[in-house]
Amino acid sequence: SFLGALSRDDVGIIAEVKRRSPSKGAIREEISADAQAAAFERGGAAAISVLTEPKHYGGSLSDLESARDRVHIPLLRKDFHCDPVHLYEARAAGAAAALLIARALAPVTLQLLMALADELGLEPLVEVRTDAELMLALELGARVVGINSRDLESLEVDVAVPERMLPLVPNGVIAIAESGIESMADLRDRARWGADAVLVGSVLSASDDPECAVRALTGVPRVPRAR
Repeated sequence: SFLGALSRDDVGIIAEVKRRSPSKGAIREEISADAQAAAFERGGAAAISVLTEPKHYGGSLSDLESARDRVHIPLLRKDFHCDPVHLYEARAAGAAAALLIARALAPVTLQLLMALADELGLEPLVEVRTDAELMLALELGARVVGINSRDLESLEVDVAVPERMLPLVPNGVIAIAESGIESMADLRDRARWGADAVLVGSVLSASDDPECAVRALTGVPRVPRAR
């Protein structure tokens, strides 16, 4: 269970297998998804995010499958899911969870995909960046929400977004801080604002020692949100 893996006393690290990105370009093109995932698990990651989008991120479904063969912790399929077939693919490839971006989906489509994910045994991570998107996700029954610091249109990171929005997530819903986390100081900020977990990509995938890089971010206590 993705949700279960993030229900812990310390801030869970979701370590991302990421070869490149639109904002940073090439990060580490030669990454082997299975070896990287295994290193992340040894370092203490609570879960692993695998980017499967090929054009901008250099990923594939085979990355998800090979990671599934090597690790025992939950996998998140990170992609632009907009059609039911994408969720069937994610489940067949071994994902425990799938990303659904509220901004990229009409509300009725988001509702449909969340319901299908539940039917398939996938846990949807609903990514939001505005109060209205968060309220919609909660109204639709989201149990895991991601607050993304990065604007997917401008690619700019604004840390004021998670600082303001993380405290708005009710207790009982897992809140994940996404993007812009490069140091322990960044992680401690997110914890202080109420993050139950953080999704960390570029800095871990760029590391020569991904196991050590993950371990350096573990052990930060969660700070209960007021809500």
